[in-house]
Amino acid sequence: MSWKKTVCVLCANRCGLEVQVENNRMVKVRGDKDSPFSEGYVCRKGLNVAFHQHNKDRVLFPLKKVENRFEKISWDQAMSEISEKLKGILAQHGPRALASLVGGGEFSFLSMPFPIRLARRLGSRWNYSAANQEFSGRYWAHGLTFGNQNIQMEPDFENCDMLMLVGKNPMMSHNFQQARRRLTRMSKDPDRLLVVVDPRVSETARIADVHLALRPGTDALLIKAMIAIVLNEGLYDKDYIDRHADGFNEMLPWFAGFDAKAALKVCDLDYQQVVDVCRELARRRSSVVDDLGILMNRHSALVSYLIVVLLALCGRIGVPGGNYMLGGGSGPDPRDPRAWRTLKTGIPAINGMFPPNVLPEEIMHDHPERLRAVLCYASNPLRSYADTKAYEKAFQMLDLLVVADIVMSETAALAHYILPCRTVFESWDGFPGQGVSKVHARMTAPVVEPEGEQKENGEIYTMLADAMGIIPPLPESLYEAAKGGNFMAYGQELVKYMMAAPESGKVLNFIIAKTLGAAMGSVHLASIFPAFMQLSATRREEAAKAGFTEGPEQGLSMYQAVMSHPEGVLIGLRDPEKNMAANLSTRNKKIQLFNPEVEDWIKKINPVDEEQHLEPDARFPLILMAGRHMDMNANTGMRDPAWNRDKRACTLAIHPADAEALGISDKQMVKVTTEAGEETIEAEVTIDARKGQVIIPHGFGLIYNGVKHGVNVNGLTKNTNRDFVGTPMHRYVPCRVEAVG
Repeated sequence: MSWKKTVCVLCANRCGLEVQVENNRMVKVRGDKDSPFSEGYVCRKGLNVAFHQHNKDRVLFPLKKVENRFEKISWDQAMSEISEKLKGILAQHGPRALASLVGGGEFSFLSMPFPIRLARRLGSRWNYSAANQEFSGRYWAHGLTFGNQNIQMEPDFENCDMLMLVGKNPMMSHNFQQARRRLTRMSKDPDRLLVVVDPRVSETARIADVHLALRPGTDALLIKAMIAIVLNEGLYDKDYIDRHADGFNEMLPWFAGFDAKAALKVCDLDYQQVVDVCRELARRRSSVVDDLGILMNRHSALVSYLIVVLLALCGRIGVPGGNYMLGGGSGPDPRDPRAWRTLKTGIPAINGMFPPNVLPEEIMHDHPERLRAVLCYASNPLRSYADTKAYEKAFQMLDLLVVADIVMSETAALAHYILPCRTVFESWDGFPGQGVSKVHARMTAPVVEPEGEQKENGEIYTMLADAMGIIPPLPESLYEAAKGGNFMAYGQELVKYMMAAPESGKVLNFIIAKTLGAAMGSVHLASIFPAFMQLSATRREEAAKAGFTEGPEQGLSMYQAVMSHPEGVLIGLRDPEKNMAANLSTRNKKIQLFNPEVEDWIKKINPVDEEQHLEPDARFPLILMAGRHMDMNANTGMRDPAWNRDKRACTLAIHPADAEALGISDKQMVKVTTEAGEETIEAEVTIDARKGQVIIPHGFGLIYNGVKHGVNVNGLTKNTNRDFVGTPMHRYVPCRVEAVG
């Protein structure tokens, strides 16, 4: 048996894997040492990815719900009936009645755009995205400070000598490539400093040089105190601010007279320790990275804003060893009066997407344009998003719920139609470019064959687009050019057609899928064609530096190189010194420190008010951290519980002091109650939990082969416990815990 190169699909890092296949089953898995991304690194989840691919919940054929059971139907029948129902809904209620709901799923990057583009072409802008379950606040903050909500910050890990992780536990969550390997090396390097900001002693905090164990929910107070210290001690980089920032003088009153000592006392932190961290942050080649610990917590969006201010004051954005910017380009402005806002909850599109937390409310109201049809792809809201009961009730009110997925998920069980997708291991997938200074691309081929009638997701939505009549009649010459296998000839024929029919550009991806995709046997494989055939001047220059000679054949030679290297290949070199100029999207090309939208909010972050807001509720005296990254969870992608056999995979972590006060012993069953509901779960008495805080991991409560395994933590979270952009406060859920029996 030979080893085949592929990727892990259980997190966005997509570490390189090699698999052995016997009788169409993956029997062995190992890390791919040739991968320029992961270099052989792989975690326990990746090594067990065969449980994701081969399980009893796989959907093999299109299914239609008839009364209370599913019947197998043909693809033609599925496309015909879905398109007719959808046309009827749109004709009667208009495009606002339709939404796409796209999740993280398998992190199949090439498939994600298709359902979104279909909904857009049908007139709907409602795209409810898994990204906005977590990142809406950050998108909002970066829109104000960087001029574009699509800009993200990436740490220059290799060149920084100080890394501060805020609400982030990469030793378990693997938030960046080779996380454990790189952080372990850093922790052992006497010349580098690792700082962790986390209420509990996480796995990353254990190896850190400094652990700021702040009180849950006080992140905004801490970051504001750090900014005040930097300003009061004159630690800020005046030259950097003069060159790259705007609004410095205007924002100074926000921090004038702020009592940092009192604030840090509320945070349960030592003042001098925080001062020392601020001094190191200002003098070193430092980088700050945040994650769900703040993104799904109190004042989430404001903390993201304040982190930008802190980094800018220290001169650490767009510089070596700091935080580089990725993304940018044109993007929607939620302040534009033409921008769509959710009808019931009034939330604008954030980075062009809407938060799943408000979706149930957008279905369950009486507006004539309320949501009535949802196209759900690679998403399992009944286990992934807040308030399971609200989702169950809302989805049962829909006129049409179409779920495209690889398995019979809890959400699929409520659908009117289920469309079976191929996994990444059964189809082509990849991305055309990733990286800050070194840009790599990767395409992976199928390593196993589908065992039913599953199709690539891109093909499914192309078929539905065709059935809905949004793909125009295409000339036979375009089909013939696609069949010829000559990409240059196909490209020329495509340009010729588009010049004759300019409106066709609006459905270009579906045209390429229907012609070139059909000829190549893969819609996903064909979909990357435009990325290499329509290179911008900047990308052409970057490619030339990587050895691809500029000219008409440059894009084709890059495409061929990518296809020849499934482990990944270098396709571009960028100048880090130009990072800020290339990505910053504000009008004056400066970071905007002052924005009136946040002024009142920042002023309200003070020790007195925060202490009052943090006073425990007598009914719910503990704080539940709803979601915990560990080796034994993988969102809802690993449905077969056999991969965790003999492990305590889903427990309530509770501190020994809290357990003793409540009369709870290790392995005892306890009842957890929140505003949303209650669950019974096994207690795990451990110092992994902070006193006053309990933890339940996410990704459990799955019904596999008819049996429920573990507790669905989203049944304990209320969708209305959220911030102004719809992000749920999963890391701050008031609860009570009681012993059972």
